[in-house]
Amino acid sequence: MHSSASLSETHPDHFPKWEISLASQIGKWHIVGVRIIARSTIDSYAVRHPLTKASLDHWVLVARSAKWKSTSEVQAAFSKAKALNGERVRFEVAGGNHRMIVAFRFDLQIAFVKFIGTHANYDRVDALTVSQF
Repeated sequence: MHSSASLSETHPDHFPKWEISLASQIGKWHIVGVRIIARSTIDSYAVRHPLTKASLDHWVLVARSAKWKSTSEVQAAFSKAKALNGERVRFEVAGGNHRMIVAFRFDLQIAFVKFIGTHANYDRVDALTVSQF
């Protein structure tokens, strides 16, 4: 039998709160993390540039389970990420041959993909204002 203290730390279906966050949406449970807009952009880029697939898949996996509150928390998860300002982060993809810029709304847990391209393409955009998609 669980003590009342341990019950308060456990979801009714016995998922520990510290292990997984759950939310109800139309009667279904799903994992809560950063919502990525637009995931299809990442997927289509990986199809066109197959060497980026593993790196982008890893980024999506980490982001979907994250609860980031700041760019410094994002950088803690991705050591080569660079905060461009309080909301935008540049990620190295596929060993730095490609770059991705993501704008975060930390209060809403949303990541907006603003740019994905080769390093050479990245050098031609303004990372603080680009909105490729």
